[in-house]
Amino acid sequence: MNKRDDDDREEISPADQAAEIDRFLTGLLDSFGLEGQVASRVEDEIIYIDVTGEQTEALVGPKGVILQAVLELCRTIVQRKTMSGARIRLDIAGYTERRREALRIYTRRLADKVIAEGGEVMLEAMNAADRKVVHDTVAEIDGIRSFSEGEEPHRSVVVAKEDDGE
Repeated sequence: MNKRDDDDREEISPADQAAEIDRFLTGLLDSFGLEGQVASRVEDEIIYIDVTGEQTEALVGPKGVILQAVLELCRTIVQRKTMSGARIRLDIAGYTERRREALRIYTRRLADKVIAEGGEVMLEAMNAADRKVVHDTVAEIDGIRSFSEGEEPHRSVVVAKEDDGE
């Protein structure tokens, strides 16, 4: 029997999924005694959640590891309460946007170096969202390309001159 007749979960809209995440994150802030606000919006079936407030930086952690754990908890909550997964973009204390901008700057500098010196450079292993920022940034630069190597969770981006190898 492939169908789960005893499953009482139901499909809910991304807006209702966002409300579930809002409730969870507001409770998380309260549980840790942190002052902050949770705001969500849905665009093109993607749930964007922003957690702001001076004390919310505590939910980011070194290199965003706590933020990633909170994001996974949000995904799990939606999956357990509904029959579907959610596409969630979580930013806490502005960390995600600062990280993206830092990756863009780093990628441009790295691309300049690769163009000048040739060869290729492998970046440290990073999550899929960070890899996408690097790939998107490289796509805007003439004479350079990028590709991913390795297996999750140790997948890395390689930046190389277009005329080199592969």
